[in-house]
Amino acid sequence: MADVPKREQENIEFVFEVMGSADGIDAYDLGDALRALNLNPTLALIEKMGGTKQRKLKMIKFDEFLPIYSQVKKEKEQGCYEDFIECLKLYDKAENGTMLLAELQHALLSLGENLEDEQVETLFADCLDPEDDDGFIPYSQFVQRLMSDPVVFD
Repeated sequence: MADVPKREQENIEFVFEVMGSADGIDAYDLGDALRALNLNPTLALIEKMGGTKQRKLKMIKFDEFLPIYSQVKKEKEQGCYEDFIECLKLYDKAENGTMLLAELQHALLSLGENLEDEQVETLFADCLDPEDDDGFIPYSQFVQRLMSDPVVFD
């Protein structure tokens, strides 16, 4: 069995109770399960670990999930709040905690694991304060909301 402390195993069991069934969790929900356990895997990592892009193709049992969880937890390519803030500071020309909404939208649409237009609109509706008269938004609140309340895309 994976080197997962007992307290973390209890948290994983809870996620399985909420998200899964007697057969385990659907591999389609692997990323959501990992995020529910405070991990931030990339889409590529989720796919590498056995996640699927369609429901009902594969089920992941608890014993199979533990090594996945352990490996993703060790992964270095996960961002944390501080990492995201440091990236967004590059767009903060006035160094006042704000950036242009258009620049944030451009970054989400074209950099890294880029999102679709509809996904960005959903993300902004759920996590973003309205822009000011000059088109600026406070980015730290955006990142806090994004990381505390994951947005689910259909």
